[in-house]
Amino acid sequence: MAKFSRALVSLMVYGALLAAVYCIHVRWFRVDVVFYGALFDAVLAAALAFPTLWFARGLAVFNGFERVQLVAIWLMCGYIAAISVPTVIDRSLSFYLLEKLQQRGGGIRLDRFDEVVTGEYFREQRVADVRLTEQQASGTIAIVDGCVRLTARGQRLARFSRFFRARLLPRQRRLQDGYSDVLTDPFRNGLAQADYGCGPAATKP
Repeated sequence: MAKFSRALVSLMVYGALLAAVYCIHVRWFRVDVVFYGALFDAVLAAALAFPTLWFARGLAVFNGFERVQLVAIWLMCGYIAAISVPTVIDRSLSFYLLEKLQQRGGGIRLDRFDEVVTGEYFREQRVADVRLTEQQASGTIAIVDGCVRLTARGQRLARFSRFFRARLLPRQRRLQDGYSDVLTDPFRNGLAQADYGCGPAATKP
C-alpha cells in the first residue's frame, strides 16, 4: 500500500512538473511542431521529477526495476497528454468548428459549411503552412527549388497509409445521413489530371 501511495504521489509530482514545463515552453520559447514540443516537455519533466523525488526520498521504497517502471509510466502518461490535448486541439477540425460555431453566435447554416471549411478553416488555421512544417520536421518531405517532394521515408509512409486506408478503414462509415466507403479511396472522385505537379512521379496516383 505504501508503494502504491508513493507511486501515485510521484505521478502527481510528474504531472505538476509537466504542466509547468509545458506552460513555460509554449509561453516563452519557440516551438516548431506542437506534438514534438509536447513530447520534449514530457521527457524534460521526467528528467526533473526523478532527481526531485530521489533527493526527497520519495523513491526510497522502490527497487531499481520499479523505478524504471515508474519512469516508463510517467513517459507514457506524458505521451498520452501530448497527443490528446495540445496536438488534438491544434490539429482538430472538430474543435475549430465548435469554436467557429461559438464565434458566429452558436449556429451556421448547413448549406454554408463547405464554405467555412474551404474558405475560412484553411486560411485562419494556416493549415498548409503547419502541415508542411510538420512534414519537413518529420523528414517525409523536402522542398527543393519550389517543389515539395516526398523523401524515401515519405514514400514508405504514403504506401502504408494508402494500404491501411483501402483495406482497414470502415467500408460502411456514416457521413451525414448515409453510409459510404468513399473515404477508403479519397482520390476516387478527385481530379484525373492536375497541372501543379513538379516531380517525375507527380501525376501518379
